[in-house]
Amino acid sequence: MIKPPPRQIILASTSVYRRQLLERLRLPFTVIASHVDEAALPGEGPEPLARRLALAKAQAVAAQHPECLVIGSDQVADLHDEALGKPGTHARAVAQLQRMRGQTVIFQTAVAVVCQASGFAQTELAPVKVQFKDLTDDQIEHYLLAEQPYDCAGSAKSEGLGIALLARIDNDDPTALVGLPLIRTCQLLEAAGFPVL
Repeated sequence: MIKPPPRQIILASTSVYRRQLLERLRLPFTVIASHVDEAALPGEGPEPLARRLALAKAQAVAAQHPECLVIGSDQVADLHDEALGKPGTHARAVAQLQRMRGQTVIFQTAVAVVCQASGFAQTELAPVKVQFKDLTDDQIEHYLLAEQPYDCAGSAKSEGLGIALLARIDNDDPTALVGLPLIRTCQLLEAAGFPVL
C-alpha cells in the first residue's frame, strides 16, 4: 500500500517571530498572510479574542489551500481582562508599559491548525503569566529606543532586551511568549495526522 504524501504546511502569518519559531521544527512550510481583521468584537475578552483570531487566520488561508495544513496563531496581552494589542507607535508603547509596570500580565497565545479537505480544525491556548518589574519611565524609554517592539503585543519582546522588563515568567510552553507555542503546535500537527518526528 502506497502512503499518501504528507500534507503541505502553511503558516498563516507574516510574523518573522513565528516563522523563526516554526523553523525550529525543521519541517518544510510556506508563509501566506491571512489578512484577517484583528479588531476585538464588542465585549470580547483577551482569551476568546486570541482563540478566535488564531482560528480565523488559519481558516482564511485554508479556504484558498484546502489540501494543506494551515497554522494560525495570535497573541493578546491580557491586563486585568483588558486586551492590549500591538502598540504600533512609540507613544502607545510607552503608555502600555507604564500601565503594566509592577503588574501581572497574561499573554494569551493561541494556535490553530486547520485542514479544510479533512475537516480538521482545532485550537489550543498557551497562556503565559508574566510579572513585570516596577519600571521607571527612563527604563521604559531606554528599552523602547533600543528594541522598538511596536509590532509586539503589549510592547514586550522577551526574546530580546525585553527580558530585562520582567521579574518572572510562568508557563508550560516556553515559546508561547514569543508568539507560537511549539509544544501545542506539535500536538495539533500530530492530531491532524502529521507527526513532527
